Amino acid sequence: MTAINESLAGDFILVGFSDHPQLEKILFAFVLISYLLTLVGNTAIILISYLDPMLHTPMYYFLTHLSFADLCLTTSIAPQLLWNLRGPYKTISSTGCAIQLYVSLALGSTECVLLAVMAFDRYAAVCRPLHYATVMHSRLCQSLVGMAWLSGVGNTLIQSTITLRLPRCGNHRIYHFICEVPAMVKLACVNIHANEVQLFMASLVLLLLPLTLILISYGCIAQAVMRIRSAQAWRKALGTCGSHLLVVTLFYGTITAVYIQPKSSYAHSQGKFITLLYTVVTPTLNPLIYTLRNKDVKGALKRLLGRDSSEGEM
Repeated sequence: MTAINESLAGDFILVGFSDHPQLEKILFAFVLISYLLTLVGNTAIILISYLDPMLHTPMYYFLTHLSFADLCLTTSIAPQLLWNLRGPYKTISSTGCAIQLYVSLALGSTECVLLAVMAFDRYAAVCRPLHYATVMHSRLCQSLVGMAWLSGVGNTLIQSTITLRLPRCGNHRIYHFICEVPAMVKLACVNIHANEVQLFMASLVLLLLPLTLILISYGCIAQAVMRIRSAQAWRKALGTCGSHLLVVTLFYGTITAVYIQPKSSYAHSQGKFITLLYTVVTPTLNPLIYTLRNKDVKGALKRLLGRDSSEGEM
């Protein structure tokens, strides 16, 4: 505990994008708009999935948790980022940095597992349609979601605590716009090879393992659809899995670039932009992807709006 208390003494300086002062004004507007869209879009998905009985299915149960995780992840990062982009002060309190570190890592890890769970759900829907209700029963769905959240919490309790215990010898300049494990580890004034190996191993478990399960699920889906050899089956499979596959590509394509190769990612400024993509941009796009490409959500929205309008007329 002494090591943690010493490490939390004093504020941190988030360098962020301060080396591009003109870009900060553009980024402020971009992040603000993205954050507002994230709040509206993900809140809308949560409310629609809860209010419309037609969406009380495993797929939208998982989607609700994904939207909630997106909402919390962006909220743990965007307000502080906007404050630093707008004003001359680029600081964050030691307590605020620790909270951001714990919360963002927990939510990011949870999303990794949630996306794998959603891929399994799509596999059951396409490859086992007659047994789907039996396979994806409510108790299993709750257990899978619970496993996702426990994985995220467990990972952050281990990784964040170890990171905060590292001695920094007065180093408080974080060359990033958030308190994130790869950036925080770089502040240590001791040999961090063991920490980097640990970070890499944790990334293998919580990034590559879920990604492997996702690829296996979609490989089985592709084989099942190809055996049917029907254009209608292809369209149905694309409609069922297309939105999720696009979200997986956006999320994993960016986060793996940061956590699988932290040295190369944080040695250059592009690492900050990659992090910006999966912490701010992807949570903004997810609701748009699921609503614009999903007939069920659009239909539910029309039913809810129609119900409200009819009640207003009465």
